[in-house]
Amino acid sequence: MTGCGVLLVWGMTSVEAARKILDTMLGHLGFTVNIEIQEAEEGPCLQVLTSESKFLIGKDGERLDDLQYLVNRILKKHFPKSERIRVDCEHYRAIQEDHLIQEVRGLAERVKVSGKPFRMRPLNAYYRRLVHNALVDVDEVESVSPGGDDRLKRITIRPRKTSDA
Repeated sequence: MTGCGVLLVWGMTSVEAARKILDTMLGHLGFTVNIEIQEAEEGPCLQVLTSESKFLIGKDGERLDDLQYLVNRILKKHFPKSERIRVDCEHYRAIQEDHLIQEVRGLAERVKVSGKPFRMRPLNAYYRRLVHNALVDVDEVESVSPGGDDRLKRITIRPRKTSDA
């Protein structure tokens, strides 16, 4: 439940503190939420459950990204060695990840059949990692990210070069 009291993190685990940070932030913004702590392969996730999810998710999950960034910045001040906390709302990220993996598998098939590379829409580092992992076991294609420090990059899915030995 949302509370607007003083943020106390002493004596809490880093995940409990992250939950308290997020709950306090959302309470000050006027949201009524329930926040569940979920353990996932990628690490802890704070799952926000609310009837006002569209306002927390934002366009393409941008507000979720912003909330996640702020929670982790504040958390690092109190728990410098804490692991990165993911913030999700009504399972939005999980659904988006499933859609992305399905899309990537379809694109890989298209590249296998056509023999022509395909350049994806710009993705952040987390989603690029998902793409690379989804294609790691596909022998006929490979995924390549461009270099540079840009936050969003376009992965190219292309036929894998065969070595003629």
